[in-house]
Amino acid sequence: MATAPADRDPAAHSRRVFLYFGPLTLLVYLISPSGQLLDIATSYMLKNQLHATALQVSLFRLLTAVPVYAAFVFGLARDLWSPLGLKDRGFFLIFAPLTAAIFLWMALSPLSYSGLVAGMLLVMLSFRFVMAAYQGLLALVGQEQLMSGRLSALWNFVNSLPLIVGAFAAGYIAVHIAAGLAFMLMAAVALLIGLFGWWKPRAVFNHAYDQPQASGADFIGDLKRLARHRAVYPVVLIMFMFQFSPGSNTVLQFYLTDELHASDAVYGYYNGIFLAAFLPMYVLYGYLCRTVPLRRLLWWGTIITVPQMLPLAFVHSANAALWLAVPMGMMGGIFYTALCDLMMRSCPPGLQGSLMMLADGVYVLAARGGDLIGARIYFGNPANGFLYCALATTAVYALMVPALLLVPRELLATTDGERSPEVEAEMLAEIGATARAG
Repeated sequence: MATAPADRDPAAHSRRVFLYFGPLTLLVYLISPSGQLLDIATSYMLKNQLHATALQVSLFRLLTAVPVYAAFVFGLARDLWSPLGLKDRGFFLIFAPLTAAIFLWMALSPLSYSGLVAGMLLVMLSFRFVMAAYQGLLALVGQEQLMSGRLSALWNFVNSLPLIVGAFAAGYIAVHIAAGLAFMLMAAVALLIGLFGWWKPRAVFNHAYDQPQASGADFIGDLKRLARHRAVYPVVLIMFMFQFSPGSNTVLQFYLTDELHASDAVYGYYNGIFLAAFLPMYVLYGYLCRTVPLRRLLWWGTIITVPQMLPLAFVHSANAALWLAVPMGMMGGIFYTALCDLMMRSCPPGLQGSLMMLADGVYVLAARGGDLIGARIYFGNPANGFLYCALATTAVYALMVPALLLVPRELLATTDGERSPEVEAEMLAEIGATARAG
């Protein structure tokens, strides 16, 4: 059964939960290796300092994200392991300082293609444990306190801030700040995340691991439960389709700079504006989710999102790309927040880290794979490659509509903060079956 906040004032309790996850989210996404700041900064290092081609940049992004493709493993480790006996806080205390040490090694090493690949691979590997603890804890609290919608809105709003700043600042960093100093700044932020391992607010951690939603099994039992949990498959499939966007990363970067003769900073500006346009939609979702069932929000958001990337087909100037970034970003905000809400609701008991990181791995795999396919399409047909990439993205997005029919109806029936007897009954039945099997 879902637990209610212990406070007499639910609004004050929610604010305390937000006070913890807000700054933690900000720090986590400031240095996320797959985030905007590091991704754009390293792509400029490759393009401008190491003179890499578009295909080499795409391959770099694909290869350095290998640990993310296996993110499920780190999520399962989070669900089964309690480092230092502190559960999620233990991961912060161990792996955030380790990530800082890797960044320092990169800062003190000469810049080279192989060195950048090796360093980013190590950062990805270490930081996956931090991300697994963060996302697993977020989903667990969202389930237990019936606030997955509001936490989804907070999560996406706050994690967009460093992405937006990174999009605008990465070009400047690439030109004016040496790679070593950039990596040192990342190391400092990683150490700040480690400090969160010492903070244990009651609003977040009070009996968090004692509730039914945190109940797990052994390694084999958890794998079987995850495979049988029918809510897992549609949310992962939809996440994959939403992130498959061949025309919006490396292809757009090279199209703007090589074909339209824009400066390197324009690509960063485009991403910053695009991401900023999501922000009002995240805020709107935070209000709507309390009164509108997830089913309506998800369907409305999907229909609006399908043509989101189609305007890229009409980009013939850098200024047009910047103007179009505003409506394109707004078209995706409600859908993506609803998808993250659904993702938290879909987590099996005790396997929040596993599902959240499985979706995280699919997120990056789809983005990097689509990026590589987009580069091949773009350079394989110089006359119409960019148009084909935009059309391919729209076609995949359209497939999300029938995929929604696969989502269990009971997960979509309630508003944020509203109990679902059907979901609770299924959860308790799953826990009971796990106990009998053990």
